[in-house]
Amino acid sequence: MILTNGENLRISSDTQNITLVERVIDDVCEAYKVNEDRYGNILIAVTEAVNNAIQHGNNNDPAKSVTITYNVDPKAITFFVSDEGKGFDHKNLPDPTAPENIDKINGRGIFLMKNLSDNIQFDQNGKQVQLKFNFN
Repeated sequence: MILTNGENLRISSDTQNITLVERVIDDVCEAYKVNEDRYGNILIAVTEAVNNAIQHGNNNDPAKSVTITYNVDPKAITFFVSDEGKGFDHKNLPDPTAPENIDKINGRGIFLMKNLSDNIQFDQNGKQVQLKFNFN
């Protein structure tokens, strides 16, 4: 299921739909000949963004959707993940590497996205995340 550059994939907020997102990432990375290391970063970061959108943005409400799209230019692929939630304050999140947070089960998703992508941007009060991955 390859999306064309700029086309949307809209899924209901069910974590089982993450497999659809994984297939899109596979197809996009194959079409643009993304190297294996970069592919791993994209797969983890984008699926984490979708998982966060489903669970935290849309509160696992299957009546709400998550939209995934991507844009490609000669230098990078940028994925956009949007939810229908209220948004969140991405600037005031606990540091998952702080000693008091090390043993917590949650709280590492945005940390992973920041460290695996070349650029991350939150828009619409945190309801949309842009994850940019450079080709070089």
